[in-house]
Amino acid sequence: MNKKRRLKNSLAGMVVALGVASVEADPSAGGLEGFSPGAAAAQMQLEQRFDSDLSAAEQRSWMQQMASEPNHVGSAHDKANAEFMLQKFREWGWDASIETFSVLYPTPREVLVELVAPTHFTANLREPPIEGDSTSSKTQDELPAYNVYGADGDVTADLVYVNQGMPDDYKELERRGLSVKGRIVLARYGGGWRGLKPKLAYEHGAIGCLIYSDPRDDGYGAGDTYPKGGYRPRDGVQRGSVQDLVLYTGDPLTPGVGSTPGAKRLAIKDAKTILKIPVLPISYGDAEPLLAALGGPVAPAAWRGGLPLTYHLGPGPAKVHLKVVSDWTQKPLYDVIAKIRGAQEPDRWIVRGNHHDGWVFGATDPLAGNIALMAEAKSIGNLLKQGWRPRRTLVYASWDGEEPGLLGSTEWAETHGDELKAKAALYINSDTNSRGYLDAEGSHSLQRFVSQAARDVKDPETGASVLERAIARKRVEDYEGGHGDAGGHGDAGTELSLGALGSGSDFTPFLQHLGVNALNLGFSGEAEYGVYHSAYDSFDHFRRFVDPTFEYGVALSKVVGRLVLRAAQADLLPAHESDFADSVATFTDELHKLADGMRVKTRELDSLLDDGVYKLAMDPQHVREAPPRDGTVPYLDFSDLDNAIVKLKASAKAFDKEYARVAAADDARAAAERDRINAALTVLEGSLTDSHGLPGREWYQHMIYAPGLHTGYGVKTLPGIREAIEERRWEEANRYVGVVAHALDAYSARLDHAVSAQ
Repeated sequence: MNKKRRLKNSLAGMVVALGVASVEADPSAGGLEGFSPGAAAAQMQLEQRFDSDLSAAEQRSWMQQMASEPNHVGSAHDKANAEFMLQKFREWGWDASIETFSVLYPTPREVLVELVAPTHFTANLREPPIEGDSTSSKTQDELPAYNVYGADGDVTADLVYVNQGMPDDYKELERRGLSVKGRIVLARYGGGWRGLKPKLAYEHGAIGCLIYSDPRDDGYGAGDTYPKGGYRPRDGVQRGSVQDLVLYTGDPLTPGVGSTPGAKRLAIKDAKTILKIPVLPISYGDAEPLLAALGGPVAPAAWRGGLPLTYHLGPGPAKVHLKVVSDWTQKPLYDVIAKIRGAQEPDRWIVRGNHHDGWVFGATDPLAGNIALMAEAKSIGNLLKQGWRPRRTLVYASWDGEEPGLLGSTEWAETHGDELKAKAALYINSDTNSRGYLDAEGSHSLQRFVSQAARDVKDPETGASVLERAIARKRVEDYEGGHGDAGGHGDAGTELSLGALGSGSDFTPFLQHLGVNALNLGFSGEAEYGVYHSAYDSFDHFRRFVDPTFEYGVALSKVVGRLVLRAAQADLLPAHESDFADSVATFTDELHKLADGMRVKTRELDSLLDDGVYKLAMDPQHVREAPPRDGTVPYLDFSDLDNAIVKLKASAKAFDKEYARVAAADDARAAAERDRINAALTVLEGSLTDSHGLPGREWYQHMIYAPGLHTGYGVKTLPGIREAIEERRWEEANRYVGVVAHALDAYSARLDHAVSAQ
């Protein structure tokens, strides 16, 4: 996962000047979602005890050990790390075990990229040691830089530069009369998930794909390169999966079922998420000679990167030989699963996860998040030894195989799917973690819940609350982006604006396949981090440029620890359903505007074409055809969805009122009423799933949140409708209006039942 956001100016010291409400000034500052006032006070005391056992020095020590050797799936150190965590969990008092799965995980035997015309150049495809980085010379057990789940192949063809290799880039090439059919494409990282680049290249007829990191994006164009600074050096390579995860995640051979010994497996040739052409990542040092050898038209201005050359499109005269030969065998996964059984509600689970496998050493991604998880588990274990027991069952998981395609979390979730649907009330995920501001995404009924946890943790750098700092950052970004003081649903001065979840980390199988309420959290925004998925994502890089004091690891443990403990302990599971209703109403408004905007643009294009404007505006020496006409945009019937939103808002308002009443109740009926509310909330998110899934990808069953077909990691809200509109599939759009409305009506009905069954 790579969601780093940066500000041009530091926000330190700006909280008061911006007028962000302080914790003391917030009238709800003492309240905790789902707790009575007396229980809230006891919970705050528990959390102080939890905090007292967190140690930055301990997190540093764990990272140094776990990032000391290559840590990819199937490596000896990956297994050693799992066994180390198992020992620690048991030492801390958890009931822990390693759950293993066997998955298809191809590794390269031979990789080659060479320029064969008009001159000769062989790409290095290696990341050399860097002075001052103690692990960069440990290459014996390191895999070559590669993209897992691309095809094997040995191809030679003309090269074409396709910018970021996204759909609009191919439309631009077509307007210029350029085809990639029978050719090898060179794409730069960015614009969308890497796996879409070779997939789209194949769909347009290409026979091979190279992907490079341009220095404009995360190299010297962003800042000083490693080791002087934290950004990608000339030979740094971004590895990564190109599995077609928008179809399904996990083992390509066992879609929908756990990859256990008796599982039925597809033949490799029948696995839909394995790509059809060879693909390799290369450094900008290796990309420069290839780009320099290209002829043809000069690339559009927005396509030009930071290398000291003129970017041409090709095809040719550059001709490239690309070869990939892999070992297509099964490899073991080691999921570390630790549990503490709930004292009063053992069949309601709060699940917490982070992965432990990396592409090489994996300090920032994922060990920065994993050591925060370990610190939480140790502190909770100490509470356990002091006689405390959680109301609900805690499940802590350190996943294996996230980097290749969310393998460990998916196989575990699919194996235990029925039990998770019935018992898992919440899944809380982290992944990378660095210095800066809290980023949080998840199910929007949890926005207030997350805000309260962020309110009660101090930011290590400013002394303000994590919440204040996140709100300050958003207000500055909104102003500088020209959008005014736009906030999230709820009070923009006192709550986070919770993002929606796409994909790219281990929450995906829980939320979007099983329908389990989910959150994803981490700090980012201030680190010098340009070594994503490279051998330089190391302990030495982390301690210099990412979180030198490891205090943001402690801050993450404090925020997530509060979420875990509060979800486990509260009389009522966390929920504020009006936030969810308002969010879905916003998503629906966006669909109306999307369809209306497309209608206007279609009419404008027709007018331009009818008037011959493009022909007159064209430079006859540089032919660029007019865009093709689009069909008429009909008026879609959103009435079922609009009516479902009206119903949802009313049901959510009534539920929130009943929730507040039951949370404050202290009479003989209170226990039964709380159980009624909790029973509804445990399975409520599942109402938003449909067993038929999304069009062409039935594994994704959530009707509100999904990764986009052409975004990969990026979210599409109300995806069945939104993507049908974007792709001009009008019958499908109308059909999914009904599907989504039905899901929302089922959600509202469960809210109504929880209110009325008293």
